[in-house]
Amino acid sequence: MALFSDILLSVDFDRTLTAPDSSIPRRNIEAVEYFMANGGAFTINTGRSKPMTNWFRDQISANAPLLLYNGSAAYDMATGEWSQCKALEVDPETIINDLQSRFPDLTVELQGTYAHHIFRKDTGWEAYCENNRCPWEYADPAHIPLPFLKLALYGEFRENTVASMYEATEAELIRFEEAVGYIEQVYGDQIDVFRACARIADLHAKGCSKLASARELQKRLGKKILVCVGDGDNDLPMMEGADYAYCPGDAIIKDKFQNVCNCAEGAVADVIYKKIPEILGIRP
Repeated sequence: MALFSDILLSVDFDRTLTAPDSSIPRRNIEAVEYFMANGGAFTINTGRSKPMTNWFRDQISANAPLLLYNGSAAYDMATGEWSQCKALEVDPETIINDLQSRFPDLTVELQGTYAHHIFRKDTGWEAYCENNRCPWEYADPAHIPLPFLKLALYGEFRENTVASMYEATEAELIRFEEAVGYIEQVYGDQIDVFRACARIADLHAKGCSKLASARELQKRLGKKILVCVGDGDNDLPMMEGADYAYCPGDAIIKDKFQNVCNCAEGAVADVIYKKIPEILGIRP
């Protein structure tokens, strides 16, 4: 039996696998390769869509299906196959028009399986997608591409990076609280809302979560132990339900879980080289 053959390692992407500038530390890349070479199953468990994986798929590999859209779907990079898809049940035209009318200062985005879509002209959003190598299109709310997996609300695109979305004024934070409160009041029986960072809110089918998708994948792969690494509020269900959970030392939720080094220093590598051997009672 290989060293890590009992383990499914489920890792958040932004500010967990990556540094704050969205680069992937070389130490993490090398550690993941070592982990997979020794029998471990590795997946990236992220709020990002499949189109938003384009820019990092040539930097780091995974030997298990990627868990995307905050647990709404799994995508196997090796075969191109989708699984675990959980579509939103709410009428897309109704909710898109409603949110655009009530929150005209926020960008309503549909994250599809091959591109991202919005419904009003926004050059800042175009630049954001281009910088993230994410295909984009404008769409009519009455004729949206299916499956309907995820909606996102964005604040102003002041820069073209995900990192810039972590910074918000007090007024912006209040505005997002208003938007989330309205969505939960009106659509809460059909939709779960996740906050990955200050100026993004993600909308998913009821019951979707990073934990549910990770446990489903663990069962499919026949792995005994689920180890999770994350940094934000949208990672909480995954972390709380994992067999073992760890945070980068600079994570927002660092006070709730065991810490490793800061994300820029290779937090995932710390988990692979130090914490998983401790779990297994072995020396790597």
